[in-house]
Amino acid sequence: MEPTIFGFIRRYSWRQQLIILAMTVLSFPFLYASLDLPKQIINDALGQPHGGTVLGFEFDQLGYLFALCGVFLVLVLINGAFKYVINVYSGVVAERMLRRLRYMLYNHMLRFPLPHYRRLTQGELVQMINAEVEPLGGYVGDALSTPAFQGGTLLTILAFMFIQDPVLGVAAIALYPIQVYLIPKLQRQVNALGKQRVQRVRRLAERISETAQGVRDIRANDATQYQRAIFTRELGHVFDIRFEIYKKKFFIKFLNNFLAQLGPFLFFTIGGYLVIQGDLTIGALVAVVGAQKDLASPWKELLAHYQLFMDVRIKYDQVVAQFGIPGLIDERRQNEDEPGDTKLTGTWQARGVTIVDEDDEPSLESVSFELDLPRHVAIVGPSGSGKEELCHVLAGLIDPSRGRLLVNDTNLADLAESLTGRRIAYVGNPSTILAGTIRHNLLYGLMHRPVQDAVLEGETEAARERRYKENLLSGNSPYDSDADWIDYSPLGEAAASDEARRAAIAECLRIVAFDRDVYVMGLRSSIDPAAEADLPQALLEARQAMQARLDGDTDLARLVERFDPERFNTNATVAENLLFGTPVGKTFDLESLADQPYVRAVLDKTGLTDELVAAGYKLASTMVEIFADLPPDHEYFRQFSFIDAEALPGYRNLLNRADPSKLDQLGKDDRQLLLALPFKLIPARHRLGMFEDDLRAKLLEARRVFREELPENLQGAVAFFDPGAYNEAASIQDNILFGKIAYGQAQAESRIAALITEVLEERGLIDRVVEVGLSSPAGYGGARLSPVQRQKLALARALMKRPEVFVFDDPLAPFDSREQALVRDALLEYLADKSVFWALQNAEWARHFNDVIVLDQGRLVEHGAYEKLATEGHALHRLLSAHDESGSS
Repeated sequence: MEPTIFGFIRRYSWRQQLIILAMTVLSFPFLYASLDLPKQIINDALGQPHGGTVLGFEFDQLGYLFALCGVFLVLVLINGAFKYVINVYSGVVAERMLRRLRYMLYNHMLRFPLPHYRRLTQGELVQMINAEVEPLGGYVGDALSTPAFQGGTLLTILAFMFIQDPVLGVAAIALYPIQVYLIPKLQRQVNALGKQRVQRVRRLAERISETAQGVRDIRANDATQYQRAIFTRELGHVFDIRFEIYKKKFFIKFLNNFLAQLGPFLFFTIGGYLVIQGDLTIGALVAVVGAQKDLASPWKELLAHYQLFMDVRIKYDQVVAQFGIPGLIDERRQNEDEPGDTKLTGTWQARGVTIVDEDDEPSLESVSFELDLPRHVAIVGPSGSGKEELCHVLAGLIDPSRGRLLVNDTNLADLAESLTGRRIAYVGNPSTILAGTIRHNLLYGLMHRPVQDAVLEGETEAARERRYKENLLSGNSPYDSDADWIDYSPLGEAAASDEARRAAIAECLRIVAFDRDVYVMGLRSSIDPAAEADLPQALLEARQAMQARLDGDTDLARLVERFDPERFNTNATVAENLLFGTPVGKTFDLESLADQPYVRAVLDKTGLTDELVAAGYKLASTMVEIFADLPPDHEYFRQFSFIDAEALPGYRNLLNRADPSKLDQLGKDDRQLLLALPFKLIPARHRLGMFEDDLRAKLLEARRVFREELPENLQGAVAFFDPGAYNEAASIQDNILFGKIAYGQAQAESRIAALITEVLEERGLIDRVVEVGLSSPAGYGGARLSPVQRQKLALARALMKRPEVFVFDDPLAPFDSREQALVRDALLEYLADKSVFWALQNAEWARHFNDVIVLDQGRLVEHGAYEKLATEGHALHRLLSAHDESGSS
């Protein structure tokens, strides 16, 4: 990165700056003409009875006036056009440069050595790349254009004044030296405060990021008030600094405004005297006064530009200091495309490998060993022994501070990431899961370069070319993120067809025990019939088979109450019974269905509004009576989930002011509150006896009216249940079940889930459901997945790219002991002919590996076969004994 903001501008936009400068210079003659023309209109067109000549044409006095005014209007339009073009072009340059700078910072972030991330928080990085560089983009576009245009405008106006009268010219600039002296001194004080503000805002971002990541532990320790106090303190520091900045900045503005107002005083005093003495014409004085008004604007712009420059310089210097760190990964290692033919099997030699932190404290010291791969190698040692650092070195993620790791006599640190990133798989704990689908994360290890250009729907070739050209002009990546990036070639024969690829994915999911999780995600997901054309019909057949199984077994049949257009479903909410479909979007959101205008109209038409309000009153009365003396965490609040402890006082107050015989006289808000309450009722679950046959019949009539009279503009807002049709908005499980699981039946959910799985297995649809599950979103940072699921996904991702070497840094830590053993054995069996380095938390596992490396306090203690090192007198034996003792205790 360039060390100064001007160096950055000069290197990446000097051509554009020259174009802006050229357009600015071209505008000055027109600006001068527009200043001079008012004097000509007053002195010649108005002051002389005869006409004049304009562009070679003779005019009488009136025509001459109109002609000069027309020319003045044209000059105004030309000056406006110049400003418009200059501003738009400057804006484009500014955005390109801002885009370039953000890309450069992001690129630098990708090249940071891993230990450096311990010094930076996520909040700081986001603040610097997003917020702090925002003003830099605006300044870059104006870096030359504003001084040139506004300075040129200022000089043009001053030249015009001096030509009219030198004395007035001197008066115009008489106060500038005061401003030139005072303002930079004040601005330096503002700049110093600005540096403090930037640092404090970063601290604020750090606190926000820390709170977002640790909110679970903050709540668990009842430390929310302490965190609020810390945040308040940080806000107070920012406030104090900003208050000082405001005082100084607005004093600068006050000073500028005051000195600017002295100008007219001098012009009227001196200019009036000259007019009375006959040394200056009225037209010239009017023109000079008009020019003086125009003089204030460019001067203010120049001062504002100076203030912006000082602010931007601080921000740029601080950003460069944070991102221009020593030890950045060589950019060529990341940009080199071809992995080459280098093999990572063979002889691996660690020669004095040492890792030191920024304080020169070693976390790994003089580690040396030699291995012939492929082999399975266990890395064991107590906490803080250097296992994690050694794994990072073996995976090529950290370059040794001293010493080398040689792979067939080639330094691993010299190899490009296009080789190490494809031939070595690393899985740590916790693993990083990116925002996107399960499939996207699973195939992430195959996404190195685009394999096929993207064709966006509705995008023309010209638009695609323009987008590509803009990427290059902004110094961004030439690659299109919408292209097909997935390179299946590492899968070998499995890449030959879609079916083979699905089989390869299924195998990886099975090995890490993630197949069941993805299957469940698929069951709970909806499908896109356009993408899965034959699947809806297959699932409809599964629904029919499910119904047949239920009809043939009375014990199973009582576990499900199926949807019937002519029947009220007692295991569904009143809202679900009325809608009898799946909402699409928020229009008919079940949580607020009673507030929907069309629903209210249907209830009014069918005479249900008053009855539901009365039912709501009875429900509220019952709830208030039941919960009167119960604590907020009582299980009744969970059972009657349509009302919670916080809402109870509001209902109690409503009941106190309501007359049950005059509910129609309640206010609109109170009636709405009562009306919404029955919509959450599930008769079979809550068993309050409030929805008997007559009310159910009216609700079924309302269901019919709702569907038949649904306005055309709302037709797409609900997908109605139809026994013979697939519901696109509902999940696969809901489509197969086509009903509600009955409340109060022992193990109903698990038995029905097993039955659905049986039906799908019989029809060979399990893999198709898993395919749907792969499209489930993982959430930001894998937030939708449990810690175990995130580790499973990371392991499956490593298996999918088929590398030569696997480096596992205790990836099974979140698993329970039973699943740990299952996944460990499955992985080691599947990778029997591969190279595996595995940092173990449990030294007992070392018996499953060919070789064992024992570390302690960053040093290699011993290295050899398990059978040898497990004997008495060896460090591994002591670790095993300590584990046995802790297990027995």
